[in-house]
Amino acid sequence: MASTTAAPVTPVTGLCTHTLTSLHYRGADLVQDLMGKKTFTEVMLMQILNRAPRGVDLRITDVVLIVLMEHGLTPSAIATRLIYMSAPENLQGAVAAGLLAVGSSFVGTMENCSGLLDRISAAADPQAEALAIARHYKSLKSPVPGFGHHLHKPVDPRAYKLLDLARAEPELAGDKIRALELLSAAVDEAAGRPITINATGAVAALLGEIGVPTAVMRGFAVISRAAGLVSHIVEEQSSPSGRFIWETVEGAIPFVGRAGQAGS
Repeated sequence: MASTTAAPVTPVTGLCTHTLTSLHYRGADLVQDLMGKKTFTEVMLMQILNRAPRGVDLRITDVVLIVLMEHGLTPSAIATRLIYMSAPENLQGAVAAGLLAVGSSFVGTMENCSGLLDRISAAADPQAEALAIARHYKSLKSPVPGFGHHLHKPVDPRAYKLLDLARAEPELAGDKIRALELLSAAVDEAAGRPITINATGAVAALLGEIGVPTAVMRGFAVISRAAGLVSHIVEEQSSPSGRFIWETVEGAIPFVGRAGQAGS
């Protein structure tokens, strides 16, 4: 009896290849076509999106990377500083520790918001879908991804600058921006008051406009925040704060014994 087991498929890659005398990124010769001729952002988009980036892609990506790079002593920066304090010989480990904080609560929330924008764009009644999303999160007593900010009130200025820049780009279709606007109106209606679009909400719309898939968006936060975390290490080298953070936390959180009494 003949076997019906399919032959294993050999994996392939289209990202990079090399010979003894050359190295190619996709179809471009690294030395002849890219070095000295293309920017980092151009090559990054070529590799991630598998196409030649347009001017609008570069402008949108650059402003997004700038916005996501830094936000002070957030969990990612604190993690990086503490790990660097503990292991100063391991710069890459300290950066990696900070990047682990890029997730669904901080920095990487554009992915969560983009999923909602995808739902609204695909809906037969986008306005009704946006309102259903807003009411769902209200019932959970949870913020809608891409909305609200504990520091930037009444508006997050980064978000509205990003949206203004995108609206000035005639090459963008505007579908994701319109979906975000519908969701914003629905969030305000469900809350009974204005709720700001935050930076990652605007980033979700902008990256969607240039064709970045939802499942890839958090990668842009990782790329950008890595640069910011390196700068935190540079500052940690000249003006250390890791031990201060450690000692402050240790002093501020009391030990509680079995009887529920703070230790002396």
